[in-house]
Amino acid sequence: MPPSKASSSTQAKKQGAKVKREKVKEEKSSRKRREVTPEEPEEEPSQDAGDEEDGSDGPDEPENATQNPEDEDEGSSPRGTKRRRINGDGDSATSDQDEDQEVALPKVTTLPRGADGYIPGSIVRIQLCNFVTYDFVEFTPGPYLNMIIGPNGTGKSSIACAIALGLNFPPQILGRATELNQFVKNGQDSGYIEIELKGPNNQQNLIIRRHLKASSRASTFTLNGQAATGNEIKVKMAELNVQVGNLCSFLPQDRVSEFAAMTSQQLLRETQRAAGDENLTKWHDALIESGKEFRALQATIKVEDDTLKQMKDRNDAIERDVKRFLERKKIEHDIALLNLLIPVAQYRETRNKFMEAKQVQRQLHTKVKQLQKKNEPAHDLLKHMDTDFKNADTKRETLKKSTQQKFKQLTDKNKASDNLEAESLDIVEKLANLKKEEKDRTRQINSLENEIVKLQAEVDRDPPDDLPNEEELRQVTRQLNLEKAALASRSEEFNSKMRECVDKKAYAKSKFEHAEKSMKELDNVDTQRLEAMARWDIDTADAIRWVRDNRDKFKMEVFETPFMRLTIPDKKFADAVEACFNSNQIKTFVAQCQEDVDTLNHSINDEGALGRKARITTWFRPYDPQTIVPPPMSQEELELLKFNGYAIDYVDCPDAMKYFLRKELNLHRTAIALNGSAINVGQAMNYVARPIPEARHAGGANFINGNTLNIVTRSRYGSHAVSNMTRDIQKARSLTKQAVDPENKQRIDAEMREAHQEMEMWEEEKNKLKSDNANLSNQQQDFDRREADIRKQKKKIADENQRKVTASAKLASRKTALKSLLAKPSAESQRTQFKTKLIANNKKRMEFAKQYTNLVHLIIHEQQECTRFGIHYLQVAANRHALQALCDRKDVKHQNAVREYTEANELFQRLKAQSKEILEESRRVLNEAPDDVQEDYHKQEQVRLDYDKALEEAEKNGTTPPSQAGVELRTADELQAELENQKATLELNMITNPGVVEQYEKRKRDIETLEKTLADRKKREERLQKQIKGARDNWHPALKKLVGSIGKKFSAAFDRIGCAGEIRINENEEYEKWAIDILVKFRDSEKLQLLTAQRQSGGERALTTILYLMSLTEEARAPFSLVDEINQGMDQRAERVVHNSMVNVTCKPDSAQYFLITPKLLPDLDYHQRMRILCVNNGEWLPEDRMSGKMSSMIDVYLKAKNG
Repeated sequence: MPPSKASSSTQAKKQGAKVKREKVKEEKSSRKRREVTPEEPEEEPSQDAGDEEDGSDGPDEPENATQNPEDEDEGSSPRGTKRRRINGDGDSATSDQDEDQEVALPKVTTLPRGADGYIPGSIVRIQLCNFVTYDFVEFTPGPYLNMIIGPNGTGKSSIACAIALGLNFPPQILGRATELNQFVKNGQDSGYIEIELKGPNNQQNLIIRRHLKASSRASTFTLNGQAATGNEIKVKMAELNVQVGNLCSFLPQDRVSEFAAMTSQQLLRETQRAAGDENLTKWHDALIESGKEFRALQATIKVEDDTLKQMKDRNDAIERDVKRFLERKKIEHDIALLNLLIPVAQYRETRNKFMEAKQVQRQLHTKVKQLQKKNEPAHDLLKHMDTDFKNADTKRETLKKSTQQKFKQLTDKNKASDNLEAESLDIVEKLANLKKEEKDRTRQINSLENEIVKLQAEVDRDPPDDLPNEEELRQVTRQLNLEKAALASRSEEFNSKMRECVDKKAYAKSKFEHAEKSMKELDNVDTQRLEAMARWDIDTADAIRWVRDNRDKFKMEVFETPFMRLTIPDKKFADAVEACFNSNQIKTFVAQCQEDVDTLNHSINDEGALGRKARITTWFRPYDPQTIVPPPMSQEELELLKFNGYAIDYVDCPDAMKYFLRKELNLHRTAIALNGSAINVGQAMNYVARPIPEARHAGGANFINGNTLNIVTRSRYGSHAVSNMTRDIQKARSLTKQAVDPENKQRIDAEMREAHQEMEMWEEEKNKLKSDNANLSNQQQDFDRREADIRKQKKKIADENQRKVTASAKLASRKTALKSLLAKPSAESQRTQFKTKLIANNKKRMEFAKQYTNLVHLIIHEQQECTRFGIHYLQVAANRHALQALCDRKDVKHQNAVREYTEANELFQRLKAQSKEILEESRRVLNEAPDDVQEDYHKQEQVRLDYDKALEEAEKNGTTPPSQAGVELRTADELQAELENQKATLELNMITNPGVVEQYEKRKRDIETLEKTLADRKKREERLQKQIKGARDNWHPALKKLVGSIGKKFSAAFDRIGCAGEIRINENEEYEKWAIDILVKFRDSEKLQLLTAQRQSGGERALTTILYLMSLTEEARAPFSLVDEINQGMDQRAERVVHNSMVNVTCKPDSAQYFLITPKLLPDLDYHQRMRILCVNNGEWLPEDRMSGKMSSMIDVYLKAKNG
């Protein structure tokens, strides 16, 4: 039997061109936008970025042409609702604003309908090849109700399978085969499903093709002809709000029974997803999570309250043992004090012995002095001889020095005689030159007399006749100065203004050049970073440029990744800090509000704002410092373990980005030690693995020692073992350059523009000044010419005066020189003076000769005296040596006394050292003693010192000694005996486990901590109550309104078939158990009963299902819905009512696309011009021409034939 073939045909009751025209007219009339209209709108939402680009702002244009209502998330953006985004790690971006949202119950809508009548996401075309029963088929569903009819086995349900699988929904939702390769037609190797979905307004349709292979469970996708992944298809489906996985929107034949079998809780959640406010599911999830946490918190508080009471009871029970332990500690304290007092008492006793030895030592010292005095005469003679010895030596040395002095005088006399001889020779030479000098004097006198005559004539000469009058010249000069002053004032004003212009322009130019230099430096760093990013990830680099060019689209500043905005001032830490990042985190854009992260994702990841398909990583979390886990170690512990600090301490970046570094990367919990060898890794692991109960953190963190990254974790199960995973860190490559501050760059750019404007302004002012003062230069030249003439005339007068002054000065000078020459003595007179000087010199030389001879005689005499005193010196030394020997023989008794003194002195020194040693021991014991023991000791010591002082005063004054009460006066032996008694008492005291006291103190601290924790938990409980109330105040009214609307339609539908139906909300204390109950009654004798998979018949369940789905249709948000053979088991009356109601509901102008698959139809059913009938034909003899079975083509052929 040959494989069956199938084709699709469109059948309508009305035929011809009139049908087409009316359908087109109806479709055009339905293009109006369906808006989400809040009951109390606060402000008109602005257009989305995509609409702004198209420039459409008319009332009939959709505001969010590409927005998917299913994924919208209510927030605080002025642009209205936005879709919930996922960050770079795949976590959904949560919102903490639910409790602050006002209750708004909008009418739910699908995406705006296009000009062709299709809603974005609805199916425009389906093409199947080698799929289940089809060799090949292609058909175009209508934008409203599509009835797919045909006999059983022809492949109607295969179309439902094709829609689900083609849009990348799992085969499990079909209730049929679970493997993809089972959908390839028998006998074929491969096949495909191609579905064309209506794209958002102003965007092309999405053509999705899924290729299947009979030999493999894998499949591949193409999107608009380009290879795509399954995840990309899922994202597109989520954007268009396609809900094939929701039984309320997509009910295949094999899962009809599952609808009635759904739990009431599942029905509630699926209904929320399929219809109603898009925030219903979010509010419900928030209530479920908050409710669970609230109940868990209440349970925890109860447990901790009980624990607190038990801990207090246990501490009360062991308080007696603690007291016994404290008594024992008191005895131990007394023993410690005695151990301190004993060496102090020993020191006092030793010191007393020392004082006695000191007295003996002083007595023997006196005895030695007495014996020394007895032998004193001999020693005095010895001292006298010592004096004679020293005097003889001194006299001998004096004579030696005197002789040396006379030898020096002898040399000086000889030198003076030689000088007089040289002077006499010079005088003889001058006598020979006297005649020549006299001739020169006469010649000079004659010359001066002639020159004086000429100079006198020059002085007496009259001035020239043309010499100007000096008084007239002064008057002309005064007039010129008056005129020049006026001109100078104008010129100075001009120059002052010109200087101001030049200075101001130069200052502006300096500012411009400085700003330009700063901008070049910034651009150089920024450009280098951006170029490096482009080499690494061109999508991220282009996204950075796009963000800079579109800052007006963002509500707050968007930080251009840590790669661009984060710097490490101290480059020693660059390797360690960069090791804390992965490649996605270092390229993450950090936003400061939900609106900005949505805009960034929508524009680049969804809309292709870079001109191509691109993916970037974005991040945003609402600022909540309570969620930040504190560091694992304090600053003191870091220093103790030799860590330099935490990674967050070594980075510079904006504060908002630091929140990202703490929240996402835990840089504030990653300790760094540059010197890895200084770190005890085991000890560091123990510190960072400590749990943090107040943050509900089980323990564990990262730390870096040298070039090794340690990732420490603590197991949550069993013995909670600590593990450490290490890896080597690489050299930093991304964070080694300084980042550029955009605000600083904008400021410098503004400074450049301002400086340039100032330069132009002052240049214009300078040109204007030049123009206004052009004639000043000509006037100045005229004044300069007149002034030059006056200077020439003044110079003539000055030259004449100078001539006379110069001639007079020369005349006076020559007369003075002549007078000096005439007053000079004659040659004969000088000759007489020279001869007299020569005779005087010869007489002095004779006197020096006599003195020289006398000195020689004195030297000979002193040499003889020096020899005599040398011999006397030797005799005195011999006598002194003999007397010294005699004194030594007489000093034996004195030496014995000295020996006794030495022994006493040694005892004295020994006791002194012993006292010092005991004192040092006392100090050591005191320093090692606990603080409380030291305090008691100091008190007792002060009392003892006060007593000793008072006793000394009493003995001195002869008064009554002070009382010994309260004064520690026991000896060392008595104290030692007391110590033994205390030790014996300590042994009798029953030993109490120190752990009891430790437990008592620890439990006491735990009680305080637990009380604080309980207070925090109760505050959290109050906050949760407020959050739950806020979310419930939003969710419950919206849910009631939705269920009320669906229930009203549901009850009306049952009334039309003579039955009863009702929908109720089944509330529960636990929000996950809230449910929708469907109650039905098909017989008058029955009461309303809950719809279950067992109670009602198959037909009753099918009827209830289709009526519920119909009631849900008007509220649905999905672009299309499908039900398959839902009318099985219905009687004709119910089936007719259901069909007519479905046509009425699904063919309204604002209805979404609907597929109804059925194998049978009743006659005379309602028809609407918006519905489309798709007949599935099969058989062995279908026409080869695929267009021959197309109803519209057949109508066209008929009309042409009819019109001739």
